[in-house]
Amino acid sequence: MIIFPAIDIKDRVCVRLYKGDFSTAGKVADSYIKTAEDFKAAGAGWIHMVDLNGALGGVRINSDIFVKVAKDSGLSVEVGGGIRTMDDVKFYIENGIQRVIIGSAALKNPALVKEACAAYGDRIAVGIDAKNEMVATEGWTQKSATHYIDLAKRMEDIGVKYIIYTDIDRDGMLSGPNTEQLLRLNEAVSCNITASGGIRNIDDIITLKNAGLYGAICGRSIYSGTLDLAQAVKECEE
Repeated sequence: MIIFPAIDIKDRVCVRLYKGDFSTAGKVADSYIKTAEDFKAAGAGWIHMVDLNGALGGVRINSDIFVKVAKDSGLSVEVGGGIRTMDDVKFYIENGIQRVIIGSAALKNPALVKEACAAYGDRIAVGIDAKNEMVATEGWTQKSATHYIDLAKRMEDIGVKYIIYTDIDRDGMLSGPNTEQLLRLNEAVSCNITASGGIRNIDDIITLKNAGLYGAICGRSIYSGTLDLAQAVKECEE
C-alpha cells in the first residue's frame, strides 16, 4: 500500500480543515517545500496536494506551488482541486505532475473524465467525496443525490483506474477511517482505491493495508504526531 502524506493549500499556506469546513482552516506548516522534503526524508515516494481555493472557485489558483514541489522535491505529486477542463489536466501533466485528480467534474462532466483517461491513462484519478454516502462537490459545499458507489461504477465504466474516497465526516477528525464504506467500494469496483479521511495511527494503516487498499492519504495524523510517517511507509513496504 502507498502512503500519500498530504499538503492542502489555501491562500498559499499549508492548512488542514475539519470535515471540509473552510472556516476551520488552520496553518500546519511554514513551508510547503520544507514539508515535502521532510516527507521524502521519511521515506515517502508520493505526496497528495489539494488546491482548496481552486476546489471552491472551480479554477486553478495555486498551481505554481504544486509544479514547484514536483520539480524540486523529488516526490511524485498528485494534485486535486479546481480541475474542471482538459486544459487544466494538460497543464498539470505537462508541468511534471504525476497524477491529476478530477473531483466535482466527475459527477457533473463525466465526458471530461473519459477524455482525460483516453489521453493520459493511469495518470488520471477521480476523487469521490461523500457525506452520509452521498457525493458532495464544489469543495464539498454542494450535496448531490448520487451514491458514492454508483459514481464509482460509472467512473470504472469509462476507464478510471484510480479512485480516492473521502468520508467527509471523518476528514481531519482523527477518528479512524470509514473502513466499512471503503471495503464496500473496494469490492464493488476493480479500480485502485485510496482511503482519505480520519486516519489516526499505525493501527489504521495496518487495517487498510490488510483490507487490500491501494493507498492511504495521511494529513492531520502526521502534523499532529499521532502517526509516524516513516513507520507507516515502512509498514506498507513489508
